[in-house]
Amino acid sequence: MIFRPEQVEQKGVIFNIQRYSVHDGPGIRTTVFMKGCPLRCSWCHNPEGLESRPEVVIYDGCIHCGRCELICPKCGMPLSAETNELKGIICCHCGACVPPCPTGSRRVIGREMTESDILQEIDKDRIFYEDSGGGVTFSGGEPLSQAEFVKAVLSRCRQEGIHTAVDTSGYGRQEDLLSLAEVTDLFLFDLKLMDDEKHKQYTGVSNRPILDNLSALAKVYRNIWLRVPIIPGITDDAENLDMISERVSELPSVQQVCLLPYHKTAAAKFKRMGLPYPLENIQQPNPETMESLRMQFVAKGLPVTIGG
Repeated sequence: MIFRPEQVEQKGVIFNIQRYSVHDGPGIRTTVFMKGCPLRCSWCHNPEGLESRPEVVIYDGCIHCGRCELICPKCGMPLSAETNELKGIICCHCGACVPPCPTGSRRVIGREMTESDILQEIDKDRIFYEDSGGGVTFSGGEPLSQAEFVKAVLSRCRQEGIHTAVDTSGYGRQEDLLSLAEVTDLFLFDLKLMDDEKHKQYTGVSNRPILDNLSALAKVYRNIWLRVPIIPGITDDAENLDMISERVSELPSVQQVCLLPYHKTAAAKFKRMGLPYPLENIQQPNPETMESLRMQFVAKGLPVTIGG
């Protein structure tokens, strides 16, 4: 990999590097998950990526030995023996309780990495990219929250001939988005809800900056995959999907629409984070429902896949 000793490297906070990913762009990919996101989607599948700082999380296996309460220099982090959840204590996330945990139940999610750190991890999977037409995808969290660092790594990937993708909510500074477009091969752009009030209700932010950013990106960029999360009772109504399809038809830069079926795999993550899971009672859409929704886009002449 190219190293630039004359320059000070950027640093970013990462919470996961997932190998052999097949749902974050074409081919086999390495997905780098950036920490920090301005949205608070009710269906978020990576709640450990919401906060920008590293965090202490609690996995199954706690034996309630009490060492964590004794060791933390600031707050202690006691658990309820009945629920394995925090007992009303605000964790300072200092991480002091992690090394002495006898079962390894306590872990720090998120670590600072340099450009070269990331490139070394990416390079391990190069053979898979070459054989499958894959590459590296930056996801999150929200990559725009660490745009300067992400651009630095994207630039170095381009120098190495590695295909790159950015998976974004579209919520961020427009200048950052367009700057990333200069060094990115593919954008995976989420579009969730077209009604602004409903978007605020379920994500915590307005969709207006997102729609403005999508329009601006489409004017200068030619390879966008639009990703629509299908959340039963929230995003899957005919009016919302019709409005999305209308917007897509106005943007020739959108090469395909990806319908992403809701799943409950994040429920356990919310528990580890000590957070309530907002969609506990919502069921995953069945394959027949997903195919029916896909055909709504097909009927309008739009390229659409389930997943991707």
